[in-house]
Order: sequence, then C-alpha cells, then structure tokens
Amino acid sequence: MEMRHLGRTGLRVSRLGLGTMTWGRDTDEHEAAEQLKEFVDAGGNLVDTADVYADGGAEYLLSRLTDNLIPRSELVIATKAGSVPDSDRRFDTSRGHLLAALDGSLRRLGTDYVDLWQVHAFDPDTPTDETLHALDIAVSSGRARYVGVSNYSGWQLAKAAARQSATPDRVPLAGTQMEYSLLQRGIEREVLPAALDAGVGLLASSPLGRGVLTGKYRHAVPQDSRAASPYLSGFVQPYLDDRSRRIVDAVSTAADGLASSPLAVALAWVRDRPGVTGALIGARTVVQLRAALSVEALTLPDEIRGALDDISAPVHRYPDHEWSEL
Repeated sequence: MEMRHLGRTGLRVSRLGLGTMTWGRDTDEHEAAEQLKEFVDAGGNLVDTADVYADGGAEYLLSRLTDNLIPRSELVIATKAGSVPDSDRRFDTSRGHLLAALDGSLRRLGTDYVDLWQVHAFDPDTPTDETLHALDIAVSSGRARYVGVSNYSGWQLAKAAARQSATPDRVPLAGTQMEYSLLQRGIEREVLPAALDAGVGLLASSPLGRGVLTGKYRHAVPQDSRAASPYLSGFVQPYLDDRSRRIVDAVSTAADGLASSPLAVALAWVRDRPGVTGALIGARTVVQLRAALSVEALTLPDEIRGALDDISAPVHRYPDHEWSEL
C-alpha cells in the first residue's frame, strides 16, 4: 500500500487507514483481530480510534491486539480526545481535561505514546491557546509524537495552524480529520483550502458516505446495516435523500463501466483528491474491509472522475472559497 507523508512532517502513513468506531460494541475481539491482520497484511499501518469509541472499549481492544497479534512498532496509532458525555457541553478541550484524557488513552492502549493525538472538535468555551498548549505538552512529554485536530472549520483550523507555526517552541499541526466523500464535500469551501495553505494533511473519515455510497441502501435498508442499528441509524439517515440517490446511481454506473464496485469507485475518488493524505475505512466485517482494500488496484480515469465531480459538486456561495454564486 502506498505511504504518504502527513502534512509537512516526516510521519508516513498508509493512504488507507483502519477506523475503529464500532470496535468493542458492534465489532467483537475476534472480528477486530481479523480486520487488523488483513489490514496490516495489505500494507496498512494507520489505525484511528478515540477515547469515546465504545466508551474507551475500542482503545482497550486495540491494546489486546497489539499485545497478541500485531507488534506495536508496526502501527501508527492515532487517537482523539475532547468529546465528553455531558448534555450541557459536548466538548471539553481544556488543558486539564485533554491531558487527563490522553493519560487514560495511553493506559487503555497499553503504550507509552500515541503516534498522532488529535483534538476531537473545537470547543468554544476554552481559549484556543489553552487547547493548543496541551498539544505542545503532549509532544514535549513524549506522550504523543505528532498532533492534529478534527472537525475544525476553516477559520478554526487556520487560526490553530498559524499559532502553532508562529514560534519554534510550538508543535506544528500534522493533520486534520474531517468527513469527506462524494456525499459530503463541505470541506472544499474553506477547510481544505486552509489545510493546503498551512501544510496540514487531511485524513478523510466516512469516505463511503457513512456506507451509503456502497449502494447497499438503493432499494431497502438491510437488517444488518448501520442504518438499522439503534446506535448508528441517525448517523446514516441524512444521506438517504434524493440528492444522495442521484450520486449513488452515478457511482454505480461508473462502477459498472469499470467492472469494479461502487465501494471502490467512491473510495478511490476520495483517496486521490488533492490534499488528502489518507482515507479512513470503518468496516464492520473483515469481508467489507477486504473489499475496501481492493481499491489499491483502481485509479479512476479522468473522464469518470470529472463526471463524479460534476454530479456531486457543492454550491459555493459568497463568501465561500472560490465562490460562484451570490
């Protein structure tokens, strides 16, 4: 699998990453082990998790697999902190909370450091400098090798990246993790231009439109799908509208013409977009993961890429980046 540098850093990650959002809840230890082995055997090294996935269960499960299956040294482990189970405050990126959360992640992961530590989302109730100071401490203390952010808007990312590159004693942002797919191209308005300008690598989450781009929902909702899950039905529902159906139909037509699958076409589109370092795959089963990994053999022809660009193009209105409509 091709390796890419994350932003303007020396950290090399596989251009497909393994997501673990369902580990420890919908994906048990046996299935997770099969997925991780399949992923590493295919040449992948980037495994993405978070302290809130399965209430820490995903991190704990990953630690069991690095103990018994895959050596820690073969993986680039990325985790996130900042989400909190508080109805009055969804995110807490205060220095105290972040550093305590990092220590908790390290205990669950059974490791002395994480390769990439990310702030899960922007917290308007905490000064940006305080949040960023926690990232500096994480690196200087050896608990994290590289740092990044997630779910930051364009101005938030630009502000954070500028502050972290202002003086030599601060740690530059390596990456930003954002949802990006043919069904969700909102980051092209401001976030992606900001990341490209700052030299911050993009890790694309939900590159298959939360599973909708595989075509599995074209006619009905399968009983074993995420849309039928009590935990994830609300996650999928926004992409089951008429606009999404038109895009899914176009992806399926392209797949037929290439003798490929809708999954591979949609994933290849994201993987090779300008500014994208890697696309994160959140498979539920090893069979699904194996199908996703087969995308390494596919490069989209320019005419098909252009057609998909056109049918899924977001409207850029003033004052969006490169706005075309008032």
